[in-house]
Amino acid sequence: MIFRPALAGLVLAIVLTTTAHAQAPSQSSDEAQVRTVVTAYRDAVARLDVSQTPDLFWQDSEVFESGGAEGTFARYLEHHLGPEFADLASFTFSEPQADVEIDGDIALVTETYRYRITFKDAARAPVERQGVATSVLRKRDGEWRFSVYHSSARPVRPAS
Repeated sequence: MIFRPALAGLVLAIVLTTTAHAQAPSQSSDEAQVRTVVTAYRDAVARLDVSQTPDLFWQDSEVFESGGAEGTFARYLEHHLGPEFADLASFTFSEPQADVEIDGDIALVTETYRYRITFKDAARAPVERQGVATSVLRKRDGEWRFSVYHSSARPVRPAS
């Protein structure tokens, strides 16, 4: 049998790659559940249907938006988000990215995204923003929900 270094190198690379994939950390069940909650909220906003979103927030949650303390999510929904949606034709997210860090029964989530809002009144110009959100989710009785949600946005800056 003739030893071929190139073939040996290929076999070694395949073995190392297979081993690395087998040992790669998979997303934890908690992280998957947290991502599901975060995505469900973003998807509800995009559908302009926030009727089910109270189930994503603990009753003692706190919401902060663009420099304002909005109170609990129930208050935010009643006094801010709900009335705003009455004027919107669409709310589209693009380029969403989320980083999740789990520490026991607390999850820290940072998100970046772009969004575009159009209005039912076509005379109003669409709004395009670069947004960020920082959230704290808590796990209680095996269920993850938002405890603190903070978001802010600024106009999209042209590429330089």
